[in-house]
Amino acid sequence: MSCRKSGRIAVPLLLVVAVVALVGFLALAALRAGPSPEVAVEASAKAIGRKTAVTVSAAEPSRGLTRLRVELIQGERREILADKSYAPRPSWSFWGPRTERDRIVVEVGRDAIRGLRAGPATIRATAERAPAWLRGPGPVTTEIALPVRLTPPALHLLSTFHYLRQGGSEAVVYRVGESATRDGVRAGSWFFPGRPLPGGGPLDRFALFAAPYDLSDSSRIRLVAADDAGNEAEIPFVDRFQPRRPVRFTFDLPDSFLGKVVPAILSQTPDFSDRGGLLENYLGINRDLRKSNADELVALAAKSRPAFLWTRPFAPMLNAKVTAPFAEHRTYVYRGKTVDEQDHLGFDLAVTRAVAVPASNDGIVVLARYFGIYGNTVVLDHGYGLMSLYGHLSSIDVREGQAMKMGDILGRTGDTGLAGGDHLHFGILLGGLPVDPVEWWDPHWVRDRIARKLGWKLGS
Repeated sequence: MSCRKSGRIAVPLLLVVAVVALVGFLALAALRAGPSPEVAVEASAKAIGRKTAVTVSAAEPSRGLTRLRVELIQGERREILADKSYAPRPSWSFWGPRTERDRIVVEVGRDAIRGLRAGPATIRATAERAPAWLRGPGPVTTEIALPVRLTPPALHLLSTFHYLRQGGSEAVVYRVGESATRDGVRAGSWFFPGRPLPGGGPLDRFALFAAPYDLSDSSRIRLVAADDAGNEAEIPFVDRFQPRRPVRFTFDLPDSFLGKVVPAILSQTPDFSDRGGLLENYLGINRDLRKSNADELVALAAKSRPAFLWTRPFAPMLNAKVTAPFAEHRTYVYRGKTVDEQDHLGFDLAVTRAVAVPASNDGIVVLARYFGIYGNTVVLDHGYGLMSLYGHLSSIDVREGQAMKMGDILGRTGDTGLAGGDHLHFGILLGGLPVDPVEWWDPHWVRDRIARKLGWKLGS
């Protein structure tokens, strides 16, 4: 009797529980709006100029993003820069697809927005929250204020007589406006940064620069000054330009030469992967390792000391015979077939075997080790991105960080690296770019092109 009564009571109780659960679920679905998204706005510069990238990031890991809008506001004007919609997870679901986060990059500036004017502006990002059936909460808004600057920095040329040879170097003196944050000389794909002019005013600058050996169009050489908004002023300033006559040489690759240089370089270069054969390894060394060495020299130049470490013209190696000139274009032939082409970017100088190699000028040793295609190598820093390189040495007698005077012995000539016989590979580099050493050996050129323009007295 009592058991049957208990069963009759349990059925309505379960029904009540089910109804309550359903009502609770429906209430949750009706009211469960998404939480507030996290929104961040970052600009690539402190101002809007010609081109300024703005990055908007939004995240909502619960129900996901719904809509993200980016706009520029200037006075009464509103410019929609981006407007993106997403499908959030339903309010009644605790699983399923959704977009948890997104990142939008927009470009603002006078190149992207017509009619933009100087003055204050606001970049606003608005992220909407996922709604519920009975609840539609307000969006989340984040904004940053940026000034709009459309006028480039002032730029005035002070020096004169900029006579430049292809592959050669020069100096230029100029003055920039107070808004300039970056200045120097652009020569093709190379950039030579400006420096404070020793003894000059607070806005007076100079740059040591070069015409790349493979750049024959002087119109691509410009003095430039830019501000933090990307506005840039430029001046053509090269008065006379002398193209270089091409020098070509065919380099035969006998198996005996490959058998000599390839295993030696591989043994000293653990990061180089074996290409599977003698010729394949040689071509990898001549192309890829050559480029890697060039990239490392550019990185080394970026750490050059901001000072003139020398006061005299550079000294050539005495009694040496030039066996290969600067910027010689080489065609490499193996068993009668052309397999590669490269440029030889230095002077090959030969005297006798294992001759002592003197420092060409005062400087600091910044590299003294086995260095890829150059074998045993010493690099001296002479300041402001100017460096000299001594390659293929049989021995190195200095250490990195050591101060050297002109004439101090660095090591002895040899045939390490990609060398067929005992000689010195001598190079001058400016900002990591190989330039013609002949100019730096010439006292008249150094005096007229460098010392006089910069207002300092050249030592003897």
